[in-house]
Amino acid sequence: MDWTPKTLLGKIVKEGKITAIAQVLESRMPLREPEIIDVLLPNLEDQVLDVKMVQRMTDSGRRVKFRITVVVGNSNGFIGLGQVKGTEVGPTIRKAIDNAKLNIIQVRRGCGSWECGCWQPHSVPFEVTGRSGSTTVTLKPAPRGVSLAAGDTAKHILRLAGIKDVWVSTKGQTRTTINFAKATFDALRKTAGTKVMKEQIENLKIVSGSVELPEEVGKEMKKIEELRTEKEAGEKKEKVKEGVGTEKEEEKIKERIEEPKTDKEKKTEEKEKIKEKEEVEDKKAKEKTVKNEEKKTANSGLEEKEKMKKVKTSEEKEVEK
Repeated sequence: MDWTPKTLLGKIVKEGKITAIAQVLESRMPLREPEIIDVLLPNLEDQVLDVKMVQRMTDSGRRVKFRITVVVGNSNGFIGLGQVKGTEVGPTIRKAIDNAKLNIIQVRRGCGSWECGCWQPHSVPFEVTGRSGSTTVTLKPAPRGVSLAAGDTAKHILRLAGIKDVWVSTKGQTRTTINFAKATFDALRKTAGTKVMKEQIENLKIVSGSVELPEEVGKEMKKIEELRTEKEAGEKKEKVKEGVGTEKEEEKIKERIEEPKTDKEKKTEEKEKIKEKEEVEDKKAKEKTVKNEEKKTANSGLEEKEKMKKVKTSEEKEVEK
């Protein structure tokens, strides 16, 4: 990379005396050049979390700017968060990415869940809380397979940090994406800031920064993949022998459909059809009888009413006489 360093740390990195980002963070020298991160962490990913328009009132009138929040990480233990204001969107995004590179931190990972015993760096090693404004975010270790149980902004940050399984609980106004992002970033910072004894690190197998999987785990994963491929191959061979999912199966089905029927089968089918017709006719006859009875009851009621009216009229005539 062609770049002229201006700080002592940049000169040391360009000379090749420092070859890892962990050494830069342990040296506690001021990190003021984003090119240092480009040299030491070339495979960084960036994600724009929020783009908001901000206005400021001055004597000359309102001045409009864009406030952009960006997160940067390598998905393996290093992450940075940056926020910048600018008049144009494109250059401000580049400035925010550079700012996020300057604010990069190292994250501790592990298998802190009592439900899991894989001892791989897939989750948070212990419970951690982060705050920013009114929002508080707590990260709790989770077993493998849970994935990231969090909001969208927290998911982006945790994914770029290299955490695959975690429980997240929040309080406060999580709609403000800036505070939500800052609170999760603060929680990840506290994973590296909390004091942990060497015995706990060895027992829990806590890992800080970017780490490759151990050889034993890698061998186990390869064995599992080989067993899966062998099973799939065996199932395919069995299906081919039986004719499942092939042209043989289709031909068998066609033969079954096109097989000529015997006299007994024809007689049974005719009997079943006759029974179905009789049942349908019985239902229709029952429905007709029910309707006739309802009509008779209705007619009888009308006749009784008419008789009562005639009796009343006769009585009224006699009273008038």
